[in-house]
Amino acid sequence: QVQLVESGGGSVRPGGSLRLSCTASGVTVSSAGMAWFRQAPGKEREGVAFINSADYTNYADSVKDRFTISKDYAENTLYLQMNSLKPDDTAIYYCATAGGCYETPSLCRYSIWGQGTQVIVSS
Repeated sequence: QVQLVESGGGSVRPGGSLRLSCTASGVTVSSAGMAWFRQAPGKEREGVAFINSADYTNYADSVKDRFTISKDYAENTLYLQMNSLKPDDTAIYYCATAGGCYETPSLCRYSIWGQGTQVIVSS
C-alpha cells in the first residue's frame, strides 16, 4: 500500500524560505512520477511542481525560479524547496505520485495523495 507523508510546513514571513518533505512508502520515489500540488482557501487545487520517472521537471509559472522539486533516492523522499515566498503561496501543500511515468511531468496521472502540510506566508 502506497503512503505519502508530508512535513515541513509552517509560518514564514514574505521573502522567506521553507523546505517541504514527502516521505514515501510502497512506491520507489526514484522511479516514480511525483508532484506537489497546493490548495488555498476558496480556490481549486493546482499543480505546483512535477518530476517524472526520468527526473525531468515542470513548474507552474507562478513558482518558476522560486521553487525547486527534487528526489532523494537514498531516503525515498520528495522535496520542495520554496524560496522568496509570497502571501499568495499560502495554501495546504500535497504530495502526489503517478507511479511510473515518463511523460511530460505535468501530464502524469497523479492518483495517490498525502494528507497535506500547511504553509502560511504572512507578515
